[in-house]
Formats: sequence, C-alpha cells, structure tokens
Amino acid sequence: MTAEVRGWFTGRLPEGWFTGAPEIVRDREEIAVVGTLPDPPEDTPEAERAALVEGLARRFREETRERRIEIAREAELRFRQKVSWGVSCGGFTVMFTTLSVPVMTRLRQSERQVLDTLVAAGVARSRSDALAWCVRLVGRNADTWLTDLRDALQHVDRVRAEGPDVDS
Repeated sequence: MTAEVRGWFTGRLPEGWFTGAPEIVRDREEIAVVGTLPDPPEDTPEAERAALVEGLARRFREETRERRIEIAREAELRFRQKVSWGVSCGGFTVMFTTLSVPVMTRLRQSERQVLDTLVAAGVARSRSDALAWCVRLVGRNADTWLTDLRDALQHVDRVRAEGPDVDS
C-alpha cells in the first residue's frame, strides 16, 4: 500500500518543488510528505545556516500552501488519513503540520517512576510529555536498528503482495 501512496503523491506534486522524490512516511493515522529543498551554499557561515534554512522552509510553506492543501484534501479522501507536510534542507527537517495522537499504555511502577523522575527534574511537564521524550530519545539512539526493522517489514510487504490471492 505504501507504493501506491508514494506513486500517487509523486504523480500529484508539481515539478520543481523538491530536488528529488519526497520521503513518504505512513502509519495508521497519518501520511507525512517530506521533500528536500536545495541546500544553502557550502560557504554559508554556521551562525547564518540555521536561519537561512528556516527562511527557505517558511518561504516554501507560504508559496505552496494552497496547492498543498488541495493535494492533501484529495489524498485524505482517497486514503482516509490525514496528510502532514515538511521539508528537509541543509541537514535540518522542518515539519509544517503533524498530528499528535493519544496513545494508551500500561506501565509498571518502576516504569512510572522513570516518568515521574523526568517530571520532577523539569525535563517534562507531565508523564505524557516524559513518555514522548523517552520515545524520541530511543528513536534517535536506535535509529539504525529501527531502519533495519522497517526495511525488513517492507520486504515482508513485498513478498506478501507477490504471493497467491487467498480471497478467491
């Protein structure tokens, strides 16, 4: 199903928006479309680089807003999921819109104590924020492992798609 989504967006996005094909990330609730903008010149001073990237991202966001909304509405009707947009540029990724989806979990006392420690230390405002912080931390530090796992899941999807049709 991800190939269909990728193909649909690639066909709908205007040429020239991005330097290549956008990254399409889909989960149960949301489709995120992240395109790459041209990098700032290499001789840009480091102090200026982040501000330049922010300016490029804001300009892209404003100049493409109406068309992105139109494409998102079509996609939301077709795929029955919300669409989020973002850009990558100069080593930074800026998301314009994203969903925050509540997730329920059961934690044992020792796990709750970790969250409470993060709240008490001022790292997070609540247990919910602390749990989100932990997930982001694991995501950054386990990036290679998670990438390998996602690649394996994509392979399983391809093999399933090539298999016999059991509904007939």
